Amino acid sequence: MAGERSEMTHTIKNLTLKIWRQNGPADAGRFETHQIAEISDEASFLEVLDILNERLIEQGNEAITFDHDCREGICGTCSLMINGQAHGPQKGTATCQLHMRKFTDGDEIVVEPWRARAFPVIKDLMTDRAALDRIVEAGGYITAPTGGAPDANITPIPKVVADAAMDAAACIGCGACVAACPNGAANLFTGAKLSHLNLLPQGQAERLSRSEAMVETMDEYFGSCTNHGECEAACPKEISIDVIAQMNGDYLKAKFKNRKLLSKR
Repeated sequence: MAGERSEMTHTIKNLTLKIWRQNGPADAGRFETHQIAEISDEASFLEVLDILNERLIEQGNEAITFDHDCREGICGTCSLMINGQAHGPQKGTATCQLHMRKFTDGDEIVVEPWRARAFPVIKDLMTDRAALDRIVEAGGYITAPTGGAPDANITPIPKVVADAAMDAAACIGCGACVAACPNGAANLFTGAKLSHLNLLPQGQAERLSRSEAMVETMDEYFGSCTNHGECEAACPKEISIDVIAQMNGDYLKAKFKNRKLLSKR
């Protein structure tokens, strides 16, 4: 069995990693080159960084700072530009789920942090994505009355609506959409966070006020959407840009309602 296992195991050899190093937001930053002689093709990309950091520490050098947490493609913490692509070359995959079998012997791999004005670099490959939290804080919730919880099936929801809400709720808030957008826009993120609430009955009472508050908070921090579609292509959960259309529609309804209310005064 051991012999069979070794035959099935493949390695990627002679990799060159060009990794961005930056001491803080005020530092100019630079690329640092490292060689990986051999790595299993079953290793994840973050495991490669772990191995490299162990080597750096053993040599008395400072480890590379990067974001990570669950390593299961759920939390949205991992955030790397790999050869100019958010999360790397495998579509529908977060950095932590990217495996080295996507690369070949002798490859040069350029690793950078998210490149967006709204995401200042904290150190090396780690960026501050708190601007996304400000959007959610502006309206990413519903007001629920206190008391006993209603029966789970008391409010009927059509399957097509439930499916669309679940698709939008798949957003992990990683920020890849912002990093991939030429304008640094967060419309896909905001649209996803709005749609998963605005489509469901529980979210209807605050649908318009929520849309107005979250979109206007988004505009404070991020660029404008011009429908490049790079956000959808980079999203590890493959969320459709349809959520942006839904968001724009609700925002327009909110502003129109406000105008009608003002005209009655």
